[in-house]
Amino acid sequence: MLIIFIRAAIILVMLVIVMRLMGKRQIGEMQPYEFIITMLIAEVACVPMSDVSIPLLYGVASIAAIFIIHQILSLFEHFGQGWKRFISGKPSIVIDCDGINYKELKKNNLDVEDLIESLRATGTFSLDEVKYAILEANGKISVIKNPETESEGELPVILIDSGRFSGKNIDLIGVGIEQIKDFLRQNGVKDARNVEVMTIDGSGKVYLQEKNSKFSVLKMQIAGDAKW
Repeated sequence: MLIIFIRAAIILVMLVIVMRLMGKRQIGEMQPYEFIITMLIAEVACVPMSDVSIPLLYGVASIAAIFIIHQILSLFEHFGQGWKRFISGKPSIVIDCDGINYKELKKNNLDVEDLIESLRATGTFSLDEVKYAILEANGKISVIKNPETESEGELPVILIDSGRFSGKNIDLIGVGIEQIKDFLRQNGVKDARNVEVMTIDGSGKVYLQEKNSKFSVLKMQIAGDAKW
């Protein structure tokens, strides 16, 4: 038991030293390769701590090797933007002045619900509030809000996502699919399958974006008893 305690203490000290040398960003703003390295360090540290048949030096050497690889990758990042983008990735503009950039969303394996969830984490609840949204290389969303648009304090729900109706949300607002189709036709949209995204909030404000088109903010009549 005492041997395991001593081995664990030595590995712990080694881990603290390595994590400190890697920098504070390793904890709060990890790049993809840093996340992988952190997982590897956790894995190689567990084995010599719990298995006394494995020489402690093996664990220390493995952690040191991973640290050296981290330092080499960090060095390559400073050689130019090309290396930095290859190793850590690059930021993506997922919302611009025209609305949602679906090409960038798909490139990052995101959908509209993922995007809206990330925006809510920044305190942004309506898509039309956003002038630019940037998905950083570390996975966080940075938002530049549109100063001309103010939130009305209502929570939007998705009615159409990539041409498909959300039956649950349509029932929630008390409006049928045919009524939504009529609303789309009145606003120049002949086929709902051409709609990339359509949301509506409790005040009836609609965010509508067709494929390859700039978004529009419209007004739609909803049932007076609709609550969400």
